[in-house]
Amino acid sequence: MSFLLQPVDPRDNRLPALPPDATFDFAAVLAGRASSPHTQRAYARWVDRYLEDVGGLDGTTGPERMHRMRTLPLAALLPGMSPSALRAWLGWLAEEGQGKQGLTQARAAIVTLAQLLSEAGWIDDYTSAAMGNVRAPAAEDGQRPGRWLSVDQLRQLMAAAEAIANTDAQRIRNRVVISMLCTMALRREELADARWSDLSTQNGRPVMLVHGKGSKAVYVDVPGVVMEALQRWVLYVSPRKGSPLVRRIWRGGHVADYGVSTDALWRIVNAAAAEAGLGLVSPHDLRRSVAGALQVSGVPIDTISRLLRHSNVAVTERYLSKLPQHNEGAMLMADLLGLD
Repeated sequence: MSFLLQPVDPRDNRLPALPPDATFDFAAVLAGRASSPHTQRAYARWVDRYLEDVGGLDGTTGPERMHRMRTLPLAALLPGMSPSALRAWLGWLAEEGQGKQGLTQARAAIVTLAQLLSEAGWIDDYTSAAMGNVRAPAAEDGQRPGRWLSVDQLRQLMAAAEAIANTDAQRIRNRVVISMLCTMALRREELADARWSDLSTQNGRPVMLVHGKGSKAVYVDVPGVVMEALQRWVLYVSPRKGSPLVRRIWRGGHVADYGVSTDALWRIVNAAAAEAGLGLVSPHDLRRSVAGALQVSGVPIDTISRLLRHSNVAVTERYLSKLPQHNEGAMLMADLLGLD
């Protein structure tokens, strides 16, 4: 969907004259505003989507998207920097089924962009402030409920991730991705950001330094199934210090030097879920499933909290309370009435 807007009125003397090839280095100025690499990547994803939906440009991924963030085309961008365009776009995202977190993050990305453009003199302060006053629409209607996969379903997903591969390298890469998501409860941003140098041995145990939200870094034990997959994966990559742990693989089977995007991780999980007949499954559903499975098996909440890398146990309690728990009172009542 694209709702293209009319160009800025050239008589509007509040804006500077715009050279046709003028660009804006969003990546450079965002680094001083959003310190977390996860936030920067998320904002880049939403700004790219805004340019696609509002500016009529093609969407980008990977290095192409990073290049776009360094050279945002102002001729396509500025006509869409208005409160009405932002409000319409957020409304369309809500109709599309975006959840509350996605809508809030999408709004924050574009409002931040507006503020940075205002500081650079490309839009006026009034427009920037007006866009900041736009609220994200309610997301309850049409929001996809979170999934909680059973242990058997997680096993099916892991097998399916290998079955959808076209090459041996892709099969092992997919095993690395799914085994890490299904055991270590990683966010997809954390997995996309993982580097070979994050792996080490502490007190005789293999561990990985996970770079989480808010620039937090926590060591997480690496299970044997993940280590086995990594030992096979290393045959296809050059694990140089600082190089990405998970890589993109081209159609011909060539393994790229750069890492996968968060969008690519989403596609791997979705394709594996479709192959396994599990319906729509997101990477965060796997994190949710790990937490739920551990809770059901009687693992102490402080252990689950450390794995999820929450700031405290209270956050974990709220997280677990949102999982779709069994509500079997009606079944029990039917038994008491002798109806089942």
